[in-house]
Amino acid sequence: MSVNLSTLKPARGSKHRRKILGRGEGSGHGQTSTRGMKGQRSRSGDGRRMGFEGGQMPLLRRIPKRGFNNAVFKKHYAIVNLNLLDKIFASGDQITPEELHNRGIIRDPGLRVKILGEGSLTKKLHVAVHAASRSAEQAITKAGGRFEAIRPS
Repeated sequence: MSVNLSTLKPARGSKHRRKILGRGEGSGHGQTSTRGMKGQRSRSGDGRRMGFEGGQMPLLRRIPKRGFNNAVFKKHYAIVNLNLLDKIFASGDQITPEELHNRGIIRDPGLRVKILGEGSLTKKLHVAVHAASRSAEQAITKAGGRFEAIRPS
């Protein structure tokens, strides 16, 4: 027998028939439809929220809360490396977050931009972004360019 797409079948026992519920006693899943007798879980619309423990004080509320989380105020940056700037821009170009967005280097124009010092820079560039690492700043000035930190809008 040749094997082709029309003769392929799943391995025996790997596929199970869907349980048909509430279709008479003869099906074996009639009357209560495998939900047991009475109670909250047997009713339709049994919507208990996540973490609900039947009225008992939930675990999340029983354990003490400690510490402080300041993640809401975290500053998010779009990261750009020097080697990418060297590859894409010509000598003497002005680099701003808008220009990086226009060239498809960063996705979100509203995000702050930080230049990191990975790779080397051989071109004289005027970089005006929100932040840069110390090594990136040194590489920009060493190549004859200028770094300017701009304030977020």
